[in-house]
Amino acid sequence: MARLIHLSDLHFGAHDPRLVEAVAARVDEEKPDLVVISGDFTQRARTAQFEEACRFLDRLREAGHDVLAVPGNHDVPLYDVLRRFLSPLTRYKRFIDDSLCPFHELPGATVLGINTARSLTFKDGRISHEQMSFIRDTFARTDPEAIRVLVTHHPLFALPVGETGEVARAVGRRERALDALADAGGDLLRAGPQHTTAIHRARAHATRAGAARGGPAGPPTSTRVRDEEQSFNRIDIDGKAVILTVQTWHEDRFASAAEQRFELEDGHWRIAGAEKKLDEPAH
Repeated sequence: MARLIHLSDLHFGAHDPRLVEAVAARVDEEKPDLVVISGDFTQRARTAQFEEACRFLDRLREAGHDVLAVPGNHDVPLYDVLRRFLSPLTRYKRFIDDSLCPFHELPGATVLGINTARSLTFKDGRISHEQMSFIRDTFARTDPEAIRVLVTHHPLFALPVGETGEVARAVGRRERALDALADAGGDLLRAGPQHTTAIHRARAHATRAGAARGGPAGPPTSTRVRDEEQSFNRIDIDGKAVILTVQTWHEDRFASAAEQRFELEDGHWRIAGAEKKLDEPAH
């Protein structure tokens, strides 16, 4: 069984140090095979904010955790116009990862990250034709029995945001990107900027999405939350079953709050039973 921890929207520069410490402690407790971080490491892509994010990553790695990361739109400078258009991800590459399309193989799972952050958009993301080919080619070389996980910052299909009725916009060229994912046999989509935690059947939101299921991770360390507590996801992959467990902030620590199991049958994912609500930790 492979275990992933999915973090997103850390927003160093608008973070709570107590939450940063608690996330690191919880990751140590969960002992994941891979920590996936889907962008927005910083609030405004400033050097000091990247340095804080780098120290957090160093702590995870020194504790023995492998990390796969992609940038988000907040990791592109907003007000430094020259840097934004001439070298938008230089600081990201220096402090976080020099690869913008990282790849990691685990027993039973393959994980591919794709950069969707662009200089020309302040919030929305895009995916290129070259990246679509890269998705197809990369997954084609992996174990066909492994669960294939695609990580982006921007979602590949529009998703509802919490209970507000707002809908998060999907990445540019999403239809062709979803075609590429379906061609590649993609199973899971992990993204970030909705600032809420959920998992959805992709076909319910995009008819070209194939069998893939997708969803975001809530912001675990950021003070920029909406109607929910800070949270992140634990994802256990066991053969053709995926168990997603939300880790939610409870006063002084993160703890499991809700669990959902999905099973792949005849090329389609189905929910196995009702969502399981877990008890809050004792204090």
